[in-house]
Amino acid sequence: MRSFWKKGLLLLICVLLVGGVLAGCSGKSEGNNSGNNTANTSNNGSGNNSSGDGGNTGGPVDGGTITLATFSDIVTVNPIFVNDTSSGDAMVFLMAKLYDLNREGLVTAEPWSIAAEEPVISEDGLTYTVKLKDYAKWSDGTPITADDIIYTVETIMNPDTGSPAIASFDKIESINRVDDHTVEFKLSDVYAPFIYSLTFEPVPAHVLKDVPVKELQGHAYGTDVNVTVTSGPWVWKEWTQGQQLVFERNPNYWGEVKPKIQTVVYKIYADQNTEVQALLRGDVDHVSAIPATSNEVVKKDPNITLILEPGASYEFVSFNFDDSNYPNGFNPFKSQKTRQAIAYALDREGMIENVLKGTGILMDSPFLPGTWADPGDKATHYDYNPEKAKQLLAEDGWVMNEKTGILEKDGHPFSFELQYNAGNSRREQVSQVIQNNLAEVGIEVKTAGIDFSSWVEQNLNPGKYQTILLGWSLSNPDPDQESIFSSKYFPPDGQNMGWYVNEELDKLWEQGYKTTDQDARAAIYHKIGEIISQDLPYVFLYRYGNAIGIGPRVHYAEEDAPEPTLAYGYFFHVINWWVE
Repeated sequence: MRSFWKKGLLLLICVLLVGGVLAGCSGKSEGNNSGNNTANTSNNGSGNNSSGDGGNTGGPVDGGTITLATFSDIVTVNPIFVNDTSSGDAMVFLMAKLYDLNREGLVTAEPWSIAAEEPVISEDGLTYTVKLKDYAKWSDGTPITADDIIYTVETIMNPDTGSPAIASFDKIESINRVDDHTVEFKLSDVYAPFIYSLTFEPVPAHVLKDVPVKELQGHAYGTDVNVTVTSGPWVWKEWTQGQQLVFERNPNYWGEVKPKIQTVVYKIYADQNTEVQALLRGDVDHVSAIPATSNEVVKKDPNITLILEPGASYEFVSFNFDDSNYPNGFNPFKSQKTRQAIAYALDREGMIENVLKGTGILMDSPFLPGTWADPGDKATHYDYNPEKAKQLLAEDGWVMNEKTGILEKDGHPFSFELQYNAGNSRREQVSQVIQNNLAEVGIEVKTAGIDFSSWVEQNLNPGKYQTILLGWSLSNPDPDQESIFSSKYFPPDGQNMGWYVNEELDKLWEQGYKTTDQDARAAIYHKIGEIISQDLPYVFLYRYGNAIGIGPRVHYAEEDAPEPTLAYGYFFHVINWWVE
């Protein structure tokens, strides 16, 4: 295993407590995983199976079936378009990455990575040369070559594609094919997080190269089992929508390390509580997102390993700034003062105490508390203060209609829809808190729980909502979040789903990624935190983690144990796990 660290170019966030989704990086919308983080946790919250291998006394064995639980179906496993957690979960098993992250969050050429060795970076930080393994193959036997890498990146870079990953690659000036297994990336300017951009999953050029880019998102690749050629340790055998996916061990897998588990069943349940009951009954072997309200129940089961660790995820309420999403084009969130009033009206501490059971950490900006990008007290903090909220609303021209009990401005009632993903018990409860809190200050909130895969396609990706309750699960440790907040990345070319515009912040995000000195970068991100916490495209709620529950049939060596601080870390080194 090789880990890459180049001083002045790779700037690693230490994901610390006290001190995510999805923010040090481009992220994925986090609809499947729901958990919490706490400063007082251990790798084994259940007090059982402390060896980290499910209590197994024998060695690794081949074969068997592992059953995983989720409450959200996938959208696609085409890496060019994946923007949700469930689809990302499936890709862990089906798709090999160019590079992977090790437990410390360093970019690494693992035995199962497509890259053969660490990238070679020029002294000026503008050229990255990547060497591929010459024996990596697609599941149909076709070799994985430089052509696949170039096709994938150039397709993502094409605005007509509509890939949410475009921000990771749009600083590339050119891509050169040195030979069949060597690719050279030339950047137009220094981009400090680019090393993390190389942790992507290529797609097969021989399958997709003749498909017009505007037709790619609707193409069968990624949704049709029979068309989707993959590169990972398992191959796709079944997708019964809304029920389950099935992956089988790839008999022709090219990696130096072979998967031990024969079959992976990814079962889709109605909600998180149903998932937990399935785990307690022994119907499933792994739940990646146990709600905080179920932690104590799961801890009492001596056969289940409960892992409670801080996660790289944060939750927020996003305002939409596109007037077309509102009746008569009247957007109640245009004014910064109104957005600040809403922040004061929300009892975020109460959410943490009563819903997350004390396991969350308040956030006032998009940077994880305690990391080097965290602005600390430079960010504006909003205490729960309904009277302050009422004052700001009155100053902003909102007047109470005594008959309805709802504020009005220019004849428009202050009423809006708050969307969240159905089946997420934490968000369902938090949405009720938000509804009640805002009713106290004269704002009507209509909550709407929507099936996650439909929500992604119909609302999130095109930016069609009024407000959403969502989380970012941060896919790498760098604090750059330009693709989430910059006006360069409106739908469908980026993740600025709320159509937010702040020209000063746009410039600061760019300065942040063009700077390689960590102290200088920190100063830029502290300024971003100061401005964004006042302007509030989001009301930042809290950082949380995912409580992971693992049944007694699942085993792994200590070095292969789940790593909750990484995106998809609940499947860390799953290729080395085994089942009884």
